[in-house]
Parts: sequence; C-alpha cells; structure tokens
Amino acid sequence: MAIATTNPATGEVLKTFQALDEAGLEDRLARSAAAFSTYRLTSYADRAGWLRAAADVLDADTDRVAHVMTTEMGKTLATAKAEVGKCAAGLRFYAEHGADFLADEPVDADSVGAVMAFGRYQPLGPVLAIMPWNFPLWQAMRFAAPALMAGNTGLLKHASNVPQTALYMEELFRRAGFPADVFQTLLIGSAQVESVLRDDRVVAATLTGSGPAGQSVAAIAGDALKKTVLELGGSDPFVVMPSADLRRAATVAAAARCQNNGQSCIAAKRFIVHADVAEEFERLFAEAMAALVLGDPMVEGTDVGPLATEQGRQDVEELVQDALDRGARLLVGGVRPDGPGWYYPPTLLADVTPQMRMYREEVFGPVAQLHRVADIDEAIRLANDTEFGLGSNAWTDDPAEQERFVRDLEAGQVFLNGMTASFPALPFGGIKASGYGRELAAHGIREFTNVKAVWIGAGGPDTSTSRVE
Repeated sequence: MAIATTNPATGEVLKTFQALDEAGLEDRLARSAAAFSTYRLTSYADRAGWLRAAADVLDADTDRVAHVMTTEMGKTLATAKAEVGKCAAGLRFYAEHGADFLADEPVDADSVGAVMAFGRYQPLGPVLAIMPWNFPLWQAMRFAAPALMAGNTGLLKHASNVPQTALYMEELFRRAGFPADVFQTLLIGSAQVESVLRDDRVVAATLTGSGPAGQSVAAIAGDALKKTVLELGGSDPFVVMPSADLRRAATVAAAARCQNNGQSCIAAKRFIVHADVAEEFERLFAEAMAALVLGDPMVEGTDVGPLATEQGRQDVEELVQDALDRGARLLVGGVRPDGPGWYYPPTLLADVTPQMRMYREEVFGPVAQLHRVADIDEAIRLANDTEFGLGSNAWTDDPAEQERFVRDLEAGQVFLNGMTASFPALPFGGIKASGYGRELAAHGIREFTNVKAVWIGAGGPDTSTSRVE
C-alpha cells in the first residue's frame, strides 16, 4: 500500500509520501539508540513535565488534529475530537502516576539474607510500535505515553493510510520539549518492518493489528529473542439477560457496534440475547441501528462515516452476502449507498449460524449479528465459541449472573451494563487469538522495562557460600 492520505469520504488521494530509503532508516535507528543512551538517565519529574507539555499542545491542536484524522480514515469529526482529548488525558495520567508505577518494590531483606533487597524497573531501549489506522492517535499514544515515561525511546511505524497523523506524533513530542530523537516516526512500508525488528538496536516491539500481522511480528521477534506485546482484534460478545434494561441496552448496543464506523477491535459484534426477551430486544435494537445517520463525517449530526478503505468495505460486503446466501435474516441495512466514498450502512442480521463466515471471522464494519439462547449457560458457551478473547459485555441486574460472567467469559475485559472501552487506569489487552501482553495502567508501563532484582549484603567477610542459586 502506498503511503498516502486518501479521503475515504470521496476516494480522492490528497497527499503522497516517500518511504524512507535504507540510508534514511539507518540514520533514524542510530539517532534513536543515541537518544536512549542519555534519555534513560533523565528523571521521572522531567519526563512527567514533558508529557504534561505534550498534553497542553494537544489541547491547543485539537481542531487541527481531529480534522486530519477524519480526512485520513473517516471517523466523525466529533469522535476525532474526543480521541484527541483522550490522548491528552492519557499523557496526564502517566505524568501523574508513572513514577509510582515504576517505584522500587521492596522485598523482605531478612528472607533473602540481605541488608536490603528490592526490584527496580528500568527502561529497555528503542521500542518499535506498529500501529493501525482505526484510532490513529489513541492507539499510538497508549504506547508512547507509558514507554516514554519509563525512559524508552519510541519508533512509530504507522499504517500507510494515516501518514499525516503519524508525522504529527513526532512533531507533538518535539514541540513538548522532549530531547531530540526520543520519539520518531518511520515512514516505511510493511516490507521494511522485518529489518527494523531484527536490528540489534531495537529491543522490543508492540503491534495492534490483524492476526496474520501479529503472527509475523511474533515469529520474527521470537527468532531474535525480543519482547512483544500484541493486540490482534476481537469478535466481542454482548449478552443481554432478562433483568436488563432492554431499551438502554439496545441503545448502547447500536453505539457499541457502530462506534468508529464499526471499525473498533473492542466494538461489540455478536449480540447474544436470552429467549425470554429476544423479540423485544430485536425490535429495539433494529430501531436503534436504523436511526443512526450515515453521512459526511465532517458534518455535525453524522453518526457513521465511511469505512477507511475500499478493500475494507469490500470485505464487509462479502461477509454480509455470504451470511445472506446461507440463510441469515436481514433486519436493517445491508446495501451500500450510491455515490462516492466507501460508505456502508449500519446493518443487523439475525439467524447467523456456524456455517456462515461471519460466525467465526471479525467483521470490521457496522454489522451486528443477533443470536438467541435459552439460558446463561448457553450464553456463555456461545460467547466463548470464538478464537478471539479481547473484550466482552453483559447486561444483567442479577448479582449471581454478574459473577458468572466475570468468572467465565474468556476475554481480557468484561464490562457489565455499559459499553466496553479503554481507560488509562485499566489494563487493556486480550487472550487467545486476540494477543498477549497489556497496555495502559501499571501493567502497560511495565511491559517494556527490565525488572531488575537488587540484593545488597553487609560489608565484611563473605557468608554466602552455602546459598543455592
């Protein structure tokens, strides 16, 4: 894919960029390694100050950056502005809490025969971030903020269709006062990723993307014995039980499925409803999906904009058509509108069976599938009947059912009576084919650190000869 800004609302190529050649890439890798040699010695207070300054810059740049994101990948302008605000909040979160998350952890010195013993978190070095286009600022920021607070340097290989957002990330940290080359954007194609990941100066990598991309990065990093964190998408269940507030659940269900034009890894995708309330929920959900406004993402009042790429829309259409051909029932949407741009309407299908591709595959667009179940046991079995395990959502006011969902849903997140989302204070990540490792919270900032054990004995004669390693 060319490195270019193509407006998904019109299909027009607005700006193209030249990929770094070998010399340019080598220069940036060398500068990142050199920057780390001194940046790792900076204080938490200094790093926190630069993060806060970056948040202030973002606040001032909100309109400009939101416009760029909407132009590059089609999210509505309102949600783009909200994404900028979330990034500023993430920066301030790690500025406030990062030092505490990385503080030395004392160990009972007597228990290990020492005068003093503790664990210390120390940065690793240049970390490569391979990021997708769907939340072009937030997904890169949830790597960058903790990585920089921990003392690492960052190398961003962003998706090729959001180059202006990617370049803004580098500009942001430079304007915030971070030392030169601490965070750099690499305008490179996917074919160049392996050479960067294998480079001895790059110590680790994080990727948010598809399963095949994650497998490729994990294989290369494993061969080079480098740490990775992978977030690989999901097919999140949204379970509705009889005690739920059905109208509220249906309204949230439509928003949960169609957030970011349906292009979110943690968007609810499979709606699993108890038979006792299935007909009523189906009616309410269909009404909520049909009420969403599809249109120009720059216009106030638009709920759903275009899909980010022409191929993305084609993939969604093929999955919907496959389901219809195999007997699914179309309740809402399902037909692309005439005109330019890569629009696809909010769509609701019922009677989806395991013979249909969308039963197993992630649909990355505003398409929901409805399932009926007899009881909570069947609901949990169906919810877990997927290779993915990123997020999950359940609606019930029954405390016993809530505990069952928390205990038994196979996912990195369980949200009860509310829409799944990422928060700086909560760990984020998945299990099974949704990847491994965690972003955000204390867990995220510690992923790319060396947890160094420190043991200090008393001076004088050595008394450690009897100790077993």
